[in-house]
Amino acid sequence: MNFNSLAFLIYLPLVLFLWKLLPPKYRWIELLIASYVFYAWFNVLLLLPIIAITFISYVAARKIAKSQSIKVKRGLLLFTLIVCLGTLFVFKYIDFCVGLGYIVASWFGVEATFSGFNIILPMGISFYTFQTLSYVIDVYRGTVEPERHFGYYSLFVVFFPQLVAGPIERPQKLIPQLHSAKNPKPEEIALAMRKITIGYAKKLIVADFVAKFVDYAYGTTNSVGTVLIVATALFAIQIYCDFSGYTDIAIGCARLMGVELSENFNRPYSAKSIREFWRRWHISLSSWFSDYVYKPLGGNRKGLVRQCINLLVVFLLSGLWHGASLNFAVWGLLHGGFLIINTLFNAIKKKNTYLTRISKQKWYGILAQMLTIFAVGFAWIFFRAPSLNAAGTIVTAIFTTATFDSSTILSGLDMTLSELFTLGLVLLLLVVIEALPVYKVNPLPLDRTQDENTVALTYFAVMMAISVFWLAALASGNTEGFIYFRF
Repeated sequence: MNFNSLAFLIYLPLVLFLWKLLPPKYRWIELLIASYVFYAWFNVLLLLPIIAITFISYVAARKIAKSQSIKVKRGLLLFTLIVCLGTLFVFKYIDFCVGLGYIVASWFGVEATFSGFNIILPMGISFYTFQTLSYVIDVYRGTVEPERHFGYYSLFVVFFPQLVAGPIERPQKLIPQLHSAKNPKPEEIALAMRKITIGYAKKLIVADFVAKFVDYAYGTTNSVGTVLIVATALFAIQIYCDFSGYTDIAIGCARLMGVELSENFNRPYSAKSIREFWRRWHISLSSWFSDYVYKPLGGNRKGLVRQCINLLVVFLLSGLWHGASLNFAVWGLLHGGFLIINTLFNAIKKKNTYLTRISKQKWYGILAQMLTIFAVGFAWIFFRAPSLNAAGTIVTAIFTTATFDSSTILSGLDMTLSELFTLGLVLLLLVVIEALPVYKVNPLPLDRTQDENTVALTYFAVMMAISVFWLAALASGNTEGFIYFRF
Protein backbone atom coordinates (compact mmCIF):
# COMPACT_ATOMS: atom_id res chain seq x y z
CA MET A 1 0.00 0.00 0.00
CA ASN A 2 1.47 3.33 -1.01
CA PHE A 3 1.27 6.37 1.21
CA ASN A 4 0.12 8.40 -1.78
CA SER A 5 -2.91 6.22 -2.54
CA LEU A 6 -6.59 6.63 -1.79
CA ALA A 7 -6.48 3.24 -0.06
CA PHE A 8 -4.01 4.58 2.51
CA LEU A 9 -6.07 7.73 2.93
CA ILE A 10 -8.86 5.46 4.19
CA TYR A 11 -6.65 2.86 5.87
CA LEU A 12 -4.69 5.14 8.21
CA PRO A 13 -7.72 6.74 9.95
CA LEU A 14 -9.28 3.28 10.35
CA VAL A 15 -6.10 1.90 11.97
CA LEU A 16 -5.87 4.92 14.27
CA PHE A 17 -9.54 4.67 15.23
CA LEU A 18 -9.25 1.00 16.21
CA TRP A 19 -5.92 1.63 17.97
CA LYS A 20 -7.53 4.35 20.08
CA LEU A 21 -10.47 2.13 21.03
CA LEU A 22 -8.33 -0.78 22.24
CA PRO A 23 -6.82 -1.02 25.74
CA PRO A 24 -3.04 -0.26 25.59
CA LYS A 25 -2.03 -3.88 26.32
CA TYR A 26 -3.81 -5.11 23.16
CA ARG A 27 -2.75 -2.36 20.78
CA TRP A 28 0.31 -4.26 19.58
CA ILE A 29 -1.98 -6.94 18.13
CA GLU A 30 -3.92 -4.42 16.07
CA LEU A 31 -0.73 -2.72 14.85
CA LEU A 32 0.87 -6.06 13.94
CA ILE A 33 -2.16 -7.13 11.90
CA ALA A 34 -2.38 -3.67 10.32
CA SER A 35 1.31 -3.82 9.38
CA TYR A 36 0.98 -7.24 7.74
CA VAL A 37 -2.12 -6.09 5.83
CA PHE A 38 -0.27 -2.94 4.72
CA TYR A 39 2.62 -5.03 3.37
CA ALA A 40 0.45 -7.80 1.91
CA TRP A 41 -1.39 -5.13 -0.09
CA PHE A 42 1.50 -5.26 -2.58
CA ASN A 43 1.60 -9.06 -2.82
CA VAL A 44 0.50 -11.49 -0.11
CA LEU A 45 3.28 -13.96 -1.02
CA LEU A 46 5.87 -11.39 -0.02
CA LEU A 47 4.87 -11.95 3.60
CA LEU A 48 6.73 -15.28 3.53
CA PRO A 49 10.33 -13.93 3.50
CA ILE A 50 9.66 -11.23 6.09
CA ILE A 51 7.94 -13.67 8.47
CA ALA A 52 10.76 -16.20 7.98
CA ILE A 53 13.45 -13.61 8.69
CA THR A 54 11.51 -12.39 11.72
CA PHE A 55 11.21 -15.88 13.21
CA ILE A 56 14.81 -16.95 12.54
CA SER A 57 16.33 -13.72 13.89
CA TYR A 58 14.08 -13.85 16.97
CA VAL A 59 15.10 -17.42 17.85
CA ALA A 60 18.78 -16.81 17.05
CA ALA A 61 18.93 -13.68 19.24
CA ARG A 62 17.32 -15.51 22.18
CA LYS A 63 19.80 -18.37 21.88
CA ILE A 64 22.76 -15.99 21.51
CA ALA A 65 21.77 -14.26 24.75
CA LYS A 66 21.36 -17.57 26.64
CA SER A 67 24.52 -19.26 25.40
CA GLN A 68 27.71 -19.07 27.46
CA SER A 69 29.90 -20.23 24.59
CA ILE A 70 31.54 -17.61 22.36
CA LYS A 71 31.81 -20.22 19.61
CA VAL A 72 28.07 -20.93 19.73
CA LYS A 73 27.27 -17.21 19.79
CA ARG A 74 29.42 -16.59 16.74
CA GLY A 75 27.92 -19.58 14.95
CA LEU A 76 24.39 -18.34 15.57
CA LEU A 77 25.33 -14.82 14.45
CA LEU A 78 26.94 -16.19 11.29
CA PHE A 79 23.88 -18.34 10.60
CA THR A 80 21.58 -15.32 10.95
CA LEU A 81 23.79 -13.23 8.70
CA ILE A 82 23.75 -15.96 6.06
CA VAL A 83 19.96 -16.32 6.23
CA CYS A 84 19.18 -12.59 6.17
CA LEU A 85 21.81 -11.55 3.65
CA GLY A 86 21.23 -14.73 1.65
CA THR A 87 17.53 -13.92 1.35
CA LEU A 88 18.42 -10.37 0.29
CA PHE A 89 20.89 -11.77 -2.26
CA VAL A 90 18.39 -14.18 -3.82
CA PHE A 91 15.68 -11.58 -4.22
CA LYS A 92 17.81 -8.58 -5.13
CA TYR A 93 21.24 -9.56 -6.44
CA ILE A 94 21.13 -12.99 -8.02
CA ASP A 95 20.21 -11.65 -11.48
CA PHE A 96 22.95 -9.04 -11.23
CA CYS A 97 25.64 -11.54 -10.20
CA VAL A 98 24.67 -14.18 -12.75
CA GLY A 99 24.51 -11.50 -15.43
CA LEU A 100 28.04 -10.37 -14.53
CA GLY A 101 29.16 -13.99 -14.73
CA TYR A 102 27.81 -14.25 -18.27
CA ILE A 103 29.60 -11.02 -19.22
CA VAL A 104 32.91 -12.31 -17.87
CA ALA A 105 32.37 -15.63 -19.66
CA SER A 106 31.87 -13.76 -22.95
CA TRP A 107 35.37 -12.28 -22.56
CA PHE A 108 36.72 -15.80 -22.87
CA GLY A 109 34.69 -16.62 -25.93
CA VAL A 110 31.78 -18.36 -24.18
CA GLU A 111 28.64 -17.21 -25.97
CA ALA A 112 25.50 -17.32 -23.84
CA THR A 113 22.53 -15.14 -23.01
CA PHE A 114 20.78 -14.55 -19.72
CA SER A 115 17.40 -12.87 -19.40
CA GLY A 116 17.19 -13.09 -15.62
CA PHE A 117 15.19 -15.20 -13.18
CA ASN A 118 12.56 -12.42 -12.91
CA ILE A 119 12.10 -12.87 -9.16
CA ILE A 120 9.74 -10.34 -7.62
CA LEU A 121 11.66 -7.94 -5.38
CA PRO A 122 9.86 -7.54 -2.03
CA MET A 123 9.41 -3.84 -1.29
CA GLY A 124 11.59 -2.57 1.51
CA ILE A 125 13.60 -5.80 1.85
CA SER A 126 16.85 -3.86 2.16
CA PHE A 127 15.38 -1.79 5.00
CA TYR A 128 13.85 -4.52 7.12
CA THR A 129 16.86 -6.81 6.58
CA PHE A 130 19.23 -4.16 7.93
CA GLN A 131 16.91 -3.38 10.84
CA THR A 132 16.76 -7.07 11.73
CA LEU A 133 20.52 -7.48 11.47
CA SER A 134 21.14 -4.51 13.77
CA TYR A 135 18.99 -6.22 16.41
CA VAL A 136 20.83 -9.56 16.24
CA ILE A 137 24.28 -7.93 16.13
CA ASP A 138 23.46 -5.71 19.11
CA VAL A 139 22.24 -8.73 21.08
CA TYR A 140 25.50 -10.51 20.19
CA ARG A 141 27.51 -7.49 21.33
CA GLY A 142 25.55 -7.37 24.57
CA THR A 143 24.31 -3.83 24.06
CA VAL A 144 20.65 -4.91 23.76
CA GLU A 145 18.62 -7.40 25.72
CA PRO A 146 16.69 -9.82 23.47
CA GLU A 147 12.97 -9.20 23.19
CA ARG A 148 11.13 -12.10 24.81
CA HIS A 149 7.70 -11.37 23.34
CA PHE A 150 7.58 -12.62 19.75
CA GLY A 151 4.62 -10.37 18.97
CA TYR A 152 6.42 -7.18 19.94
CA TYR A 153 9.55 -8.27 18.10
CA SER A 154 7.48 -8.98 14.98
CA LEU A 155 5.99 -5.52 15.26
CA PHE A 156 9.49 -4.06 15.53
CA VAL A 157 10.33 -5.65 12.17
CA VAL A 158 7.10 -4.81 10.32
CA PHE A 159 5.86 -1.55 11.94
CA PHE A 160 4.12 -0.21 8.86
CA PRO A 161 4.94 3.53 8.90
CA GLN A 162 8.67 2.85 8.44
CA LEU A 163 8.56 -0.69 7.03
CA VAL A 164 9.06 -0.03 3.34
CA ALA A 165 11.54 2.85 3.25
CA GLY A 166 12.76 3.50 6.78
CA PRO A 167 14.10 5.20 8.72
CA ILE A 168 16.08 2.14 9.84
CA GLU A 169 15.39 2.06 13.57
CA ARG A 170 17.54 0.57 16.31
CA PRO A 171 15.85 -1.91 18.69
CA GLN A 172 16.78 0.00 21.85
CA LYS A 173 14.77 2.98 20.59
CA LEU A 174 11.76 1.43 18.87
CA ILE A 175 10.87 -1.69 20.88
CA PRO A 176 10.33 0.11 24.23
CA GLN A 177 8.01 2.59 22.51
CA LEU A 178 5.97 -0.25 21.02
CA HIS A 179 5.58 -1.67 24.53
CA SER A 180 4.38 1.61 26.02
CA ALA A 181 1.54 2.22 23.50
CA LYS A 182 1.03 5.68 24.98
CA ASN A 183 -1.62 8.08 23.75
CA PRO A 184 -0.08 11.09 22.00
CA LYS A 185 -0.66 14.49 23.59
CA PRO A 186 -2.59 17.17 21.66
CA GLU A 187 0.62 19.06 20.85
CA GLU A 188 2.18 15.80 19.57
CA ILE A 189 -0.82 15.24 17.31
CA ALA A 190 -0.41 18.79 15.98
CA LEU A 191 3.28 18.15 15.29
CA ALA A 192 2.43 14.81 13.62
CA MET A 193 -0.14 16.41 11.31
CA ARG A 194 2.37 19.10 10.42
CA LYS A 195 4.92 16.42 9.49
CA ILE A 196 2.40 14.46 7.41
CA THR A 197 1.18 17.54 5.56
CA ILE A 198 4.70 18.74 4.76
CA GLY A 199 5.63 15.23 3.64
CA TYR A 200 2.74 15.07 1.20
CA ALA A 201 3.51 18.59 -0.02
CA LYS A 202 7.10 17.58 -0.78
CA LYS A 203 6.02 14.42 -2.56
CA LEU A 204 2.88 15.41 -4.43
CA ILE A 205 3.48 19.06 -5.15
CA VAL A 206 7.25 19.14 -5.68
CA ALA A 207 8.67 15.65 -6.43
CA ASP A 208 5.88 14.42 -8.68
CA PHE A 209 5.77 17.69 -10.60
CA VAL A 210 9.46 17.77 -11.51
CA ALA A 211 9.61 14.00 -12.11
CA LYS A 212 7.99 14.21 -15.55
CA PHE A 213 10.62 16.66 -16.82
CA VAL A 214 13.46 14.51 -15.47
CA ASP A 215 11.95 11.36 -17.00
CA TYR A 216 11.57 13.04 -20.39
CA ALA A 217 15.13 14.42 -20.54
CA TYR A 218 16.74 11.21 -19.28
CA GLY A 219 14.57 9.11 -21.59
CA THR A 220 15.55 11.03 -24.73
CA THR A 221 18.68 9.75 -26.45
CA ASN A 222 19.62 13.06 -28.11
CA SER A 223 19.25 15.44 -25.16
CA VAL A 224 21.85 18.21 -25.18
CA GLY A 225 24.18 18.87 -22.27
CA THR A 226 22.43 21.94 -20.90
CA VAL A 227 19.10 20.14 -20.80
CA LEU A 228 20.67 17.22 -18.93
CA ILE A 229 22.29 19.57 -16.42
CA VAL A 230 18.91 21.15 -15.68
CA ALA A 231 17.25 17.72 -15.54
CA THR A 232 19.90 16.47 -13.09
CA ALA A 233 19.38 19.52 -10.89
CA LEU A 234 15.65 18.81 -10.95
CA PHE A 235 16.32 15.17 -10.07
CA ALA A 236 18.33 16.29 -7.04
CA ILE A 237 15.21 18.16 -5.92
CA GLN A 238 12.94 15.26 -6.86
CA ILE A 239 14.77 12.56 -4.93
CA TYR A 240 15.16 14.75 -1.86
CA CYS A 241 11.48 15.70 -1.77
CA ASP A 242 10.40 12.15 -2.62
CA PHE A 243 12.46 10.43 0.07
CA SER A 244 12.34 13.08 2.80
CA GLY A 245 8.62 13.45 2.05
CA TYR A 246 8.11 9.73 2.70
CA THR A 247 10.13 10.02 5.91
CA ASP A 248 8.06 12.98 7.10
CA ILE A 249 4.85 11.03 6.48
CA ALA A 250 6.25 7.97 8.27
CA ILE A 251 7.35 10.03 11.28
CA GLY A 252 3.99 11.79 11.43
CA CYS A 253 1.95 8.57 11.18
CA ALA A 254 4.05 6.89 13.88
CA ARG A 255 3.71 9.93 16.15
CA LEU A 256 -0.08 9.60 15.93
CA MET A 257 0.41 6.17 17.54
CA GLY A 258 2.69 7.50 20.26
CA VAL A 259 5.91 6.37 18.55
CA GLU A 260 8.77 8.76 17.79
CA LEU A 261 10.86 7.70 14.80
CA SER A 262 14.31 9.07 14.01
CA GLU A 263 14.82 12.04 11.74
CA ASN A 264 16.38 10.90 8.48
CA PHE A 265 17.19 14.24 6.82
CA ASN A 266 18.57 17.57 7.99
CA ARG A 267 18.73 19.96 5.02
CA PRO A 268 21.45 17.95 3.24
CA TYR A 269 22.00 20.40 0.39
CA SER A 270 23.22 22.98 2.88
CA ALA A 271 26.24 20.76 3.64
CA LYS A 272 29.70 22.24 3.11
CA SER A 273 31.44 18.89 2.56
CA ILE A 274 30.60 15.38 1.42
CA ARG A 275 31.18 14.15 4.96
CA GLU A 276 28.63 16.65 6.25
CA PHE A 277 26.24 15.71 3.43
CA TRP A 278 26.17 12.12 4.65
CA ARG A 279 25.53 13.31 8.19
CA ARG A 280 22.44 15.04 6.85
CA TRP A 281 21.22 12.65 4.11
CA HIS A 282 19.61 9.27 4.89
CA ILE A 283 21.00 9.56 8.41
CA SER A 284 19.75 6.16 9.60
CA LEU A 285 21.52 4.31 6.76
CA SER A 286 24.73 6.30 7.18
CA SER A 287 24.85 5.54 10.91
CA TRP A 288 24.04 1.86 10.21
CA PHE A 289 27.00 1.48 7.85
CA SER A 290 29.19 3.40 10.27
CA ASP A 291 28.31 1.18 13.26
CA TYR A 292 28.15 -2.22 11.56
CA VAL A 293 30.64 -1.97 8.65
CA TYR A 294 32.98 1.02 8.85
CA LYS A 295 33.96 0.74 12.52
CA PRO A 296 34.35 -3.09 12.48
CA LEU A 297 36.66 -2.67 9.46
CA GLY A 298 38.83 -0.42 11.57
CA GLY A 299 37.27 2.95 10.81
CA ASN A 300 39.89 5.68 11.12
CA ARG A 301 41.85 3.89 13.84
CA LYS A 302 44.40 2.11 11.62
CA GLY A 303 45.97 4.90 9.65
CA LEU A 304 44.99 7.12 6.75
CA VAL A 305 45.46 4.53 3.99
CA ARG A 306 43.30 1.96 5.78
CA GLN A 307 40.68 4.64 6.46
CA CYS A 308 40.49 5.48 2.74
CA ILE A 309 40.11 1.81 1.83
CA ASN A 310 37.36 1.42 4.44
CA LEU A 311 35.51 4.42 3.00
CA LEU A 312 35.60 2.92 -0.50
CA VAL A 313 34.34 -0.45 0.78
CA VAL A 314 31.52 1.13 2.77
CA PHE A 315 30.29 3.31 -0.08
CA LEU A 316 30.59 0.54 -2.65
CA LEU A 317 28.31 -1.52 -0.41
CA SER A 318 26.06 1.51 0.09
CA GLY A 319 25.76 1.93 -3.67
CA LEU A 320 24.90 -1.74 -4.19
CA TRP A 321 22.45 -1.57 -1.28
CA HIS A 322 20.51 0.98 -3.31
CA GLY A 323 20.38 -1.17 -6.40
CA ALA A 324 21.87 -4.26 -8.07
CA SER A 325 23.44 -2.43 -10.96
CA LEU A 326 26.87 -1.18 -11.98
CA ASN A 327 25.69 2.43 -12.10
CA PHE A 328 24.75 2.23 -8.40
CA ALA A 329 28.19 0.76 -7.66
CA VAL A 330 29.82 3.69 -9.49
CA TRP A 331 27.56 6.13 -7.61
CA GLY A 332 28.75 4.65 -4.32
CA LEU A 333 32.41 4.66 -5.38
CA LEU A 334 32.13 8.29 -6.45
CA HIS A 335 30.92 9.25 -3.00
CA GLY A 336 33.65 7.12 -1.47
CA GLY A 337 36.21 8.92 -3.65
CA PHE A 338 34.79 12.32 -2.73
CA LEU A 339 35.05 11.38 0.96
CA ILE A 340 38.66 10.30 0.51
CA ILE A 341 39.47 13.68 -1.06
CA ASN A 342 37.60 15.33 1.83
CA THR A 343 39.58 13.27 4.36
CA LEU A 344 42.96 13.97 2.72
CA PHE A 345 42.21 17.68 2.47
CA ASN A 346 41.26 17.83 6.16
CA ALA A 347 44.50 16.06 7.05
CA ILE A 348 46.48 18.64 5.06
CA LYS A 349 44.45 21.52 6.49
CA LYS A 350 45.27 20.49 10.06
CA LYS A 351 48.98 20.93 9.31
CA ASN A 352 48.62 24.14 7.31
CA THR A 353 47.82 27.28 9.26
CA TYR A 354 47.01 29.23 6.08
CA LEU A 355 44.33 26.76 5.01
CA THR A 356 42.98 26.63 8.55
CA ARG A 357 42.69 30.42 8.58
CA ILE A 358 40.94 30.83 5.24
CA SER A 359 38.55 27.95 5.99
CA LYS A 360 36.97 30.23 8.58
CA GLN A 361 36.12 32.88 5.99
CA LYS A 362 32.53 33.28 4.81
CA TRP A 363 33.43 33.02 1.13
CA TYR A 364 35.16 29.71 1.80
CA GLY A 365 31.95 28.27 3.26
CA ILE A 366 29.95 29.40 0.22
CA LEU A 367 32.53 27.90 -2.15
CA ALA A 368 32.61 24.64 -0.15
CA GLN A 369 28.82 24.38 -0.31
CA MET A 370 28.81 24.99 -4.07
CA LEU A 371 31.50 22.34 -4.64
CA THR A 372 29.58 19.87 -2.47
CA ILE A 373 26.36 20.46 -4.40
CA PHE A 374 28.24 20.02 -7.69
CA ALA A 375 29.84 16.75 -6.53
CA VAL A 376 26.55 15.35 -5.21
CA GLY A 377 24.73 16.45 -8.37
CA PHE A 378 27.32 14.82 -10.63
CA ALA A 379 26.98 11.55 -8.74
CA TRP A 380 23.17 11.72 -9.05
CA ILE A 381 23.60 11.16 -12.81
CA PHE A 382 24.74 7.58 -12.14
CA PHE A 383 21.95 7.07 -9.60
CA ARG A 384 19.22 8.23 -12.00
CA ALA A 385 20.52 6.77 -15.27
CA PRO A 386 18.96 3.41 -16.21
CA SER A 387 22.38 1.84 -16.81
CA LEU A 388 26.09 2.55 -16.64
CA ASN A 389 26.27 2.96 -20.42
CA ALA A 390 23.42 5.48 -20.29
CA ALA A 391 25.20 7.38 -17.51
CA GLY A 392 28.35 7.52 -19.62
CA THR A 393 26.37 8.87 -22.57
CA ILE A 394 24.79 11.55 -20.38
CA VAL A 395 28.13 12.64 -18.91
CA THR A 396 29.63 12.82 -22.41
CA ALA A 397 26.71 14.92 -23.63
CA ILE A 398 27.03 17.30 -20.68
CA PHE A 399 30.69 18.01 -21.41
CA THR A 400 30.45 18.06 -25.22
CA THR A 401 27.10 19.62 -26.11
CA ALA A 402 25.66 22.81 -24.72
CA THR A 403 23.09 25.40 -25.68
CA PHE A 404 21.79 28.48 -23.94
CA ASP A 405 18.70 28.75 -26.11
CA SER A 406 15.76 28.81 -23.70
CA SER A 407 13.36 27.30 -26.25
CA THR A 408 15.71 24.35 -26.80
CA ILE A 409 15.99 23.77 -23.07
CA LEU A 410 12.22 23.91 -22.60
CA SER A 411 11.60 21.52 -25.49
CA GLY A 412 14.34 19.22 -24.17
CA LEU A 413 12.44 19.01 -20.90
CA ASP A 414 9.03 18.88 -22.63
CA MET A 415 8.11 21.93 -20.56
CA THR A 416 5.70 24.70 -21.51
CA LEU A 417 5.98 28.33 -20.39
CA SER A 418 3.07 27.85 -18.00
CA GLU A 419 4.81 24.81 -16.51
CA LEU A 420 7.99 26.88 -16.15
CA PHE A 421 6.01 29.43 -14.17
CA THR A 422 4.50 26.62 -12.08
CA LEU A 423 7.99 25.20 -11.52
CA GLY A 424 9.03 28.55 -10.08
CA LEU A 425 6.10 28.45 -7.66
CA VAL A 426 6.87 24.85 -6.75
CA LEU A 427 10.50 25.67 -5.96
CA LEU A 428 9.36 28.69 -3.95
CA LEU A 429 7.07 26.38 -1.97
CA LEU A 430 10.03 24.08 -1.28
CA VAL A 431 12.07 27.02 0.00
CA VAL A 432 9.17 28.02 2.28
CA ILE A 433 8.79 24.44 3.57
CA GLU A 434 12.51 24.17 4.29
CA ALA A 435 12.48 27.55 6.04
CA LEU A 436 9.60 26.64 8.36
CA PRO A 437 10.86 26.42 11.92
CA VAL A 438 10.87 23.02 13.60
CA TYR A 439 8.71 23.50 16.66
CA LYS A 440 9.53 21.55 19.78
CA VAL A 441 6.84 19.46 21.41
CA ASN A 442 5.85 21.62 24.36
CA PRO A 443 2.42 22.23 25.88
CA LEU A 444 0.60 24.93 23.93
CA PRO A 445 0.13 28.14 25.94
CA LEU A 446 -3.44 29.10 26.77
CA ASP A 447 -2.70 32.82 26.95
CA ARG A 448 -1.46 33.61 23.46
CA THR A 449 -0.83 37.16 22.37
CA GLN A 450 -2.63 38.66 19.37
CA ASP A 451 0.50 38.27 17.25
CA GLU A 452 0.85 34.61 18.23
CA ASN A 453 -2.79 34.03 17.30
CA THR A 454 -2.22 35.66 13.91
CA VAL A 455 0.83 33.49 13.22
CA ALA A 456 -1.04 30.37 14.34
CA LEU A 457 -4.03 31.14 12.11
CA THR A 458 -1.78 31.91 9.14
CA TYR A 459 0.13 28.68 9.64
CA PHE A 460 -3.13 26.75 9.94
CA ALA A 461 -4.44 28.33 6.72
CA VAL A 462 -1.26 27.38 4.83
CA MET A 463 -1.42 23.80 6.11
CA MET A 464 -5.09 23.53 5.15
CA ALA A 465 -4.37 24.83 1.65
CA ILE A 466 -1.64 22.26 1.17
CA SER A 467 -3.90 19.55 2.58
CA VAL A 468 -6.64 20.42 0.07
CA PHE A 469 -4.08 20.22 -2.73
CA TRP A 470 -2.95 16.85 -1.37
CA LEU A 471 -6.50 15.48 -1.39
CA ALA A 472 -7.05 16.76 -4.92
CA ALA A 473 -3.83 15.14 -6.11
CA LEU A 474 -4.70 11.83 -4.47
CA ALA A 475 -8.16 11.90 -5.95
CA SER A 476 -6.78 12.48 -9.43
CA GLY A 477 -4.66 9.33 -9.21
CA ASN A 478 -1.81 11.01 -11.13
CA THR A 479 0.90 10.30 -8.59
CA GLU A 480 4.33 8.69 -8.83
CA GLY A 481 5.46 5.80 -6.64
CA PHE A 482 8.08 6.56 -4.00
CA ILE A 483 11.61 6.09 -5.40
CA TYR A 484 12.95 4.30 -2.32
CA PHE A 485 10.15 1.72 -2.42
CA ARG A 486 12.35 -0.04 -5.02
CA PHE A 487 15.08 -0.69 -2.47
